[in-house]
Amino acid sequence: MTVVELGPERCDALLRFFASLPEGDLTFIKEEVTDPATVRSWAAGPASGGRWVAVDDESDGTGGEGGGNTAEVTGYVAVRPLPGWSDHVGEVRLVVAPSSRGTGLGRELARRALVEAVGSGLTKLVVEIVAEQGAALALFTDLGFTGEALLTDHIRDRSGQLRDLMVLAHHVRDTWAGMDAVGVADELSAR
Repeated sequence: MTVVELGPERCDALLRFFASLPEGDLTFIKEEVTDPATVRSWAAGPASGGRWVAVDDESDGTGGEGGGNTAEVTGYVAVRPLPGWSDHVGEVRLVVAPSSRGTGLGRELARRALVEAVGSGLTKLVVEIVAEQGAALALFTDLGFTGEALLTDHIRDRSGQLRDLMVLAHHVRDTWAGMDAVGVADELSAR
């Protein structure tokens, strides 16, 4: 797998990736990811940064570097800076293909998001996780995120069931030692 910045050449593969997700996964994604216009807008213009995809090196026929635009997407991560008085905060959004879960891909994507966000000057990152998503909770807490809020009955899934939402935060200054422990500081200094 190779993690690359989202560009126009990856939009079709990203749309196929989102279309292949189980209905339950789509419930917990804020944006309308199956709409081609939405996904294509992410890769257009100067505000396209802050989005990366994991591509399968084997599917593109090049044997590496994720070259070619036929490589299949197996994961997606975005860091979206918040507006106005919260412009120092970035929201992390992460989705991994069911077939790639448990392989470390989610961790790789989350680390990329963390490194890029800190490198761009963000001082706080937040991620929203449905309370039942234990693996996602473990992934982000291992990267230095801590609980900030539990919002009871905050999400209604597609079947109408209410779910609790957890908000986790990573305060860059407060957790630099934790970043060093997972190797993020080394990646930042190599920039």
